[in-house]
Amino acid sequence: MKRFFLPAIFCALCVLIIIGSVMMFRTQIHKNKLTLYGNVDVREVDISFRVQGQVVQLCFEEGDFVPKGALMAVLDKTPYDDRVRQANANLDSVKAAFLNAEILLKRRKELIGVGGVSQEDLDNAQASKDSLEGQLFAAQAALRIAQDDLSYTAVYAPNDGILLTRIREPGSVVLPSEPVYTLSLTSPVWIRAFVAEPDLGKVNYGMDAKIYTDTKGGKIYYGKVGFISPVAEFTPKTVETTQLRTDLVYRLRVYADNPDMGLKQGMPVTVKLITRRSDE
Repeated sequence: MKRFFLPAIFCALCVLIIIGSVMMFRTQIHKNKLTLYGNVDVREVDISFRVQGQVVQLCFEEGDFVPKGALMAVLDKTPYDDRVRQANANLDSVKAAFLNAEILLKRRKELIGVGGVSQEDLDNAQASKDSLEGQLFAAQAALRIAQDDLSYTAVYAPNDGILLTRIREPGSVVLPSEPVYTLSLTSPVWIRAFVAEPDLGKVNYGMDAKIYTDTKGGKIYYGKVGFISPVAEFTPKTVETTQLRTDLVYRLRVYADNPDMGLKQGMPVTVKLITRRSDE
């Protein structure tokens, strides 16, 4: 019996040692991680025109992916085309008058030496030329403004994004800066999370993070801490923590890699920060 009893005890002790080591290892790993809870956040852009007019074309529907530089909406160009033509005609008229004034001034300067004209005639020719030169500069500026206004009748996507809201429809008359779309940008994507004041010393800029969604078996996303608020605040009611909601916390922004666009605006996520290196 002793021959079988002693090896059994030895095997049991080995198993207990292995279990204890694994538990200690897992405990150490857990200590090296800081778990936070937050929501996915992205930037939104209100797409609007810089000039007023009637909307004649809207190119996207809600939920559409909009690539950077894509034409999104167009205003009626007719009044702006007319203003460009008017500015061009005015510029041609002023330019012709200015060239004539230069010729007249040149003649007055040639005749003043032989007494063919008076000093007053020369002064008037010089004043006329100077005045028309100013009008020429003003006409050139007016043409550039008219051309700019014409270009502003079309609006383009500032970055890749998903169309959240289509606010206006063709036929609507809009004022400058009045939004016609709301665009949710696909980059950058970050997690808005909060860290308790006692754990603030464990967090630093550039710290690696793993981001988990509530999707069962979902993909793990990776990111880095890019912002730590210098101002404390009370825990928002929308944040679930194991501590009292009256505790002071600091807001973090964890910038996430989102290659498959799986992180959506407002999505609740779990963030695990690696506070120091472990052997996992």
